[in-house]
Amino acid sequence: MKKTLIIVLAAMLGMTVSAAPKKKAKKVAKPVEKVDTISARDFSYLMGKANTMGLKNYLVQRMGVDTAYMADFMQGFDSGKLTEADKRTKARLAGMEIRQQVEGQIIPQMSRQISDSLKVLQADRFVAGFRAGISGQGDELPITMDSTQMVVRKQMEYYHKQEMERKYGANRKAGEEFLKENAKKEGVVTTKSGLQYKVLTKGEGQVPTATQRVKVNYEGRLIDGTVFDSSYKRNEPTTFACNQVIKGWTEALTLMPVGSKWELYIPQELAYGERESGKIPPYSTLIFTVELLGIE
Repeated sequence: MKKTLIIVLAAMLGMTVSAAPKKKAKKVAKPVEKVDTISARDFSYLMGKANTMGLKNYLVQRMGVDTAYMADFMQGFDSGKLTEADKRTKARLAGMEIRQQVEGQIIPQMSRQISDSLKVLQADRFVAGFRAGISGQGDELPITMDSTQMVVRKQMEYYHKQEMERKYGANRKAGEEFLKENAKKEGVVTTKSGLQYKVLTKGEGQVPTATQRVKVNYEGRLIDGTVFDSSYKRNEPTTFACNQVIKGWTEALTLMPVGSKWELYIPQELAYGERESGKIPPYSTLIFTVELLGIE
């Protein structure tokens, strides 16, 4: 019936145009092509359905939801708004999740960070302090949070030094003994800082300042003779500013005239200290043969 009506209307329109030949026919806009195959209602439904792909895995892995209780999940989904009872349940669940993280992740990680051999953190005391910090109740050590952070930081530094001494203290002691005996040798000069050096070749050139760039050849060794770096082996001198290297080097370079070749004996505190650097273990006393080729 609709189709018949459209045909009739078209015929009438054609007759009207024929009756008035002096008027130009108006252009009729082309109808928009219809591309949908289902209703907007069904499309919306299926779009919602499609967007649940992977949701159950997310609920399980990221939110800790047990799929045995999906009916409860749906009850919450359908309710839309949180009731006061829901808010209390949500807070309680968050507390349980944080407690699991504290005991299962935070305490073990921090224990390893403090020491990989000594069990310093007491889990029950950690939890008690954590609880007091959150709730503000039952604080056994009522000091400000700033003071708490300061005490913890200083104690962490203390434990760190203990751990480093346990692991690498032998390096420090061996270096001290070496320097003590080395200072007695002929030609060895000891400065106020503890740096020791021996002049192998006396240069006659300019002495660089701390900010000047110098060109040097060198070889670095541990006190056991292990070579850890050498520009000689690379067949290429190196260039750097005197104040961009370890303290022992800076001091020595600003005492050396160009053309000098010295042997340096650098205490660990003027070298890398407790830091490990490449093949250099923490607390290592270092020996360098340094040849000052020029100032750039």
